[in-house]
Amino acid sequence: MLEKFVPLFMPKTVAVVGASAKGTALPNVFIRRIREYGFSGDIYPIHPTAPTIDGIPAYPNLAATPKPVDYAYIAVSGAQIPDMLKVAAGRVRYAQVISSGFGEVDEGKDLQSRLLAAAREGGMRLIGPNCLGVYSPRGRITFTEISPTEVGHVGVISQSGGLGTDIIRRGLARGVKFSGLVTVGNCADIAPSDLLEFYLADDQTKVIGFYIETAKDGRRLFELLREAKAKKPVVILKGGRTGQGLAAAASHTGSLAGDERAWVALSRQTGCVLVDTLDQFIDTLLVFQALTPQPQHPTRRVALFGNGGGTSVLATDGYARLGLDVTPFAQPALDALAALKLPPGTSITNPVDCPVSTLQQENGSVAEKILDEIYSKGKPEAVVMHLNMSAFAGRTPPEVIENVLQAALRVQAKYPGQAHFLLVLRSDGEPELEVRKRKFRDSALALGIPVYDEMSNAGHALAALQAHERFVHTRGG
Repeated sequence: MLEKFVPLFMPKTVAVVGASAKGTALPNVFIRRIREYGFSGDIYPIHPTAPTIDGIPAYPNLAATPKPVDYAYIAVSGAQIPDMLKVAAGRVRYAQVISSGFGEVDEGKDLQSRLLAAAREGGMRLIGPNCLGVYSPRGRITFTEISPTEVGHVGVISQSGGLGTDIIRRGLARGVKFSGLVTVGNCADIAPSDLLEFYLADDQTKVIGFYIETAKDGRRLFELLREAKAKKPVVILKGGRTGQGLAAAASHTGSLAGDERAWVALSRQTGCVLVDTLDQFIDTLLVFQALTPQPQHPTRRVALFGNGGGTSVLATDGYARLGLDVTPFAQPALDALAALKLPPGTSITNPVDCPVSTLQQENGSVAEKILDEIYSKGKPEAVVMHLNMSAFAGRTPPEVIENVLQAALRVQAKYPGQAHFLLVLRSDGEPELEVRKRKFRDSALALGIPVYDEMSNAGHALAALQAHERFVHTRGG
């Protein structure tokens, strides 16, 4: 399985069909993009007459390239493509068709059937049609303008090219690092289950995400997930879960999306996590990327610590609805926190609410004393620290927040495996504050701490982690 997909994720030769001698077509952009991204293999522009494209020797068809092609990027009118694929005669491993007008519209269904037949006759596997392609930092292949270069541990399959771009770019902003992302479009050949099987076997991939509208191979998808027994977290953002969504999905990729009850049953029986929005999808990928599930003691008791009383009250309500308990500490923890003699206005019951003046004590290092007592006496399974950046603005040296983060890290290291730690950095959107927030987010992410914009974001991610832990726990994992 791993060897089969190496040409897709780490190609050595790339053919580009549809590049213009004038250098303005989308395939020309793709050539420039992968060169800038650091692709070091051979690039073969395919053009019927041009001797060169973007300064690279061009070839008349896929059978004429000097070496066999690992990955072919194809963006020409759909009617031309079947004959092009037939000519390849076993010299192309993977062909990705960006062109549309196939099975997603009634008049293109026959053309899609001919496309698939031609791919098989040409001895290749087909990605798409109607998709943007592959993003693989380990292979230095990308279809997006902004592409993180660091190889991470999150593998994604997206049935939407546009949403795939959103996942990469928004994931970058929030700290998600990818082992790969493949857009599959109409799934005429390569299906989500094929890529799931690869990601399950791939040591580089620790977390798997799906944006999926349909699964023509639903039975195989279910069996793979069931046999995997949630050994890797799988997060599914399902499009087409309502009647109107079904119609939208049918027009988007030409597929029927299936009954929502089937996906809920899939989640319950296999342990995969269903989410409702793109934000939840990215937040959940991040929590699994950063934190190690603890199925031996699934997350239930949560301690909240930070500045902002109303925020904590709302979060307590929201977390309770998600099955997370923010309950007052028992007396030993209350006594230990009271012994710290924190300034007036500090609440120690859980949530632990501290005015900025409290967190400024000892230049921010007071947080270490508070967190140490929370961990040792309160014994939560998760701690969510939230900082309202606006309250610190203008009167707090930047090192105070950095010291708070370092304090949290030291306490987390002192009690390994006891509690998950998540950070929420809240702001009002003021531009200068957002710059500081990005700096602190980067610092926290570098320390392995997942960072969220609001308490609700962290709560949904923590609830997903809890669901995974409970599934593994009940099955003896």
